[in-house]
Amino acid sequence: MGPLERPPLGVYVHLPWCVRKCPYCDFNSHELRGEAPFAAYVDALLEDLGQDLPLVEGRAVQTVFFGGGTPSLCPPEQVGRFLDGLARCLPVATDVEVTLEANPGAVERGRFSELAAAGVNRISLGVQSFQPALLRAIGRIHDDREALAAIGELAAAGIDNFNIDLMYGLPGQSVPDAAADLRRALEAGPAHLSLYQLTLEPGTAFFRRPPQLPDEDACWEMEREAADLLEAAGFRRYEVSAWARPGAACRHNLNYWLFGDYLGLGAGAHGKLTLADGRVLRRRRRRRPAGWLEGERLEGEEWPDADALVFEFMLNALRLVEGFSLELFAQRTGLAAGRVGPRLEAARSQGLVEEPTPGFWRPTALGRRFLNDLQGRFLPPGEG
Repeated sequence: MGPLERPPLGVYVHLPWCVRKCPYCDFNSHELRGEAPFAAYVDALLEDLGQDLPLVEGRAVQTVFFGGGTPSLCPPEQVGRFLDGLARCLPVATDVEVTLEANPGAVERGRFSELAAAGVNRISLGVQSFQPALLRAIGRIHDDREALAAIGELAAAGIDNFNIDLMYGLPGQSVPDAAADLRRALEAGPAHLSLYQLTLEPGTAFFRRPPQLPDEDACWEMEREAADLLEAAGFRRYEVSAWARPGAACRHNLNYWLFGDYLGLGAGAHGKLTLADGRVLRRRRRRRPAGWLEGERLEGEEWPDADALVFEFMLNALRLVEGFSLELFAQRTGLAAGRVGPRLEAARSQGLVEEPTPGFWRPTALGRRFLNDLQGRFLPPGEG
């Protein structure tokens, strides 16, 4: 594999604590038992950064994303301390996008203003629903009033680049319920909206004790009605679950889907880096916060082979509504386009993808509906 033009670099920072773990959540999150050691955790994050610094030295950071857990529990001064430390270690783009996830039930008054002063310029607000009964059904700690108050705090802080997370297919939810949630979200004026169908993930409380969910036809109708409402409101769908006003697509997530590079820092974080010789390195951190804080942070690393790179690229790029070019595939993987051509042609024969211009591929509406099946066509041999 020859040298590659290295892709944009993002930084993902995992803050693992939450007030209460939601029954559908399969992320690396841990309920707080007393005070979280955020000051010590930021110290460790900066040490974690130093461990990977030789792999990215001199490369400019384009995006930073604080995920969790519930990052809005972290004191703004600690968020700022990390960002200051990052800027001392690496060049940071003047237009860097800095996103922080927030739970409406874990936002103190005035905190968004303090986060903005610390360098955060984009907030992702985990509302999920504006209906108290549905929020209770999925174990959320906030209610509709707290969600609306948090949105008001964003406006007071001057943060107009914000995302609202909504879920559909919730226990007891009807198609009109889902549409009502979306209309209320649109009234709040977000720049971006993420719309996810509730799924029962292994290892979660809902997987062990499944609630009664709307059937597949009802969920499909919820999604179709949502698309109509969002398009009428001026939003464009650019990824299977992501909608944005013009110019407001999440740059950090786009970098994932376009197979860019990112440092993964913090307990349980994963990273993907393209080295100067063209090889791709994946690193993962230890999941348990206590163990990670003790100093043994790196759990393992992998060097994906050609088959794995094909699958990982397609797993991400096929989520994009506009699709991808075979030129980008070659740039980001170092592989010849012929590795995926026959499988793309086979998928086209079944109406799952299309080639609107030569060498540029995108999923069709049918392909997006059966995305898992489409992505599975690119699994390494023997894993399908």
